[in-house]
Amino acid sequence: MCGRYYRRSDKQWISEHFRVRGNLPDFVPDHNIAPTTFQPVIRLDRETGERELATMRWGLVPHFAKDLRDFRMNTINAKAEALMTSAMWRLPFTRRRCLVPADGFYEWRKLDEKTKQPYAFAMKNGDPFAFAGIWTRWMEKDGKPLESYAIITTDPNELAASVHNRMPVILKPQDYERWLTCDDTLPPPLDLLRPYDADATTMWEAHKDVGNVKNNRVELLNSA
Repeated sequence: MCGRYYRRSDKQWISEHFRVRGNLPDFVPDHNIAPTTFQPVIRLDRETGERELATMRWGLVPHFAKDLRDFRMNTINAKAEALMTSAMWRLPFTRRRCLVPADGFYEWRKLDEKTKQPYAFAMKNGDPFAFAGIWTRWMEKDGKPLESYAIITTDPNELAASVHNRMPVILKPQDYERWLTCDDTLPPPLDLLRPYDADATTMWEAHKDVGNVKNNRVELLNSA
């Protein structure tokens, strides 16, 4: 599961790194991104075919949902193995894929029955990266559209496996365009849903305060 991640990069850096065009929504660095908050994602503009930044709710709300309250934590992640077999995920995966920009993510290791230690994961070179995401649009009762997304998870690499039995799918830059391009004449990019290279990632103990979503400061990346 990926239940918390962080983004140190601002919108200008993200737009340059991911080659985004058009207007940029307002957002700032976030060191403790939690489910149900609204975060930037990258998708293709259907009119121009160029990459655009959009702000969406983390926690996918399927088009068939009757009440938003039914979808809180259980749709923040989509298992790679279920994308083609679940009615929840199949349509977004084949038609609405996105990049979720991040600088790292958190996972917790259980130390005993009452204690968990959070760890931060990132690229060894410090570069921002993108989770493989899917998104959808749901109409609220007042007719207002709500766009939301989920992060795809897979088996952990050797590093992540020391803490958790899942990890988010991290895409390599050369695969961004292929992931974003949803073409019914092409097979879906299932081969990209694999653990990221362990030797390109790093992890360290994070501050225990990251467990409280009210805490959001750069010091959360340091152990305490």
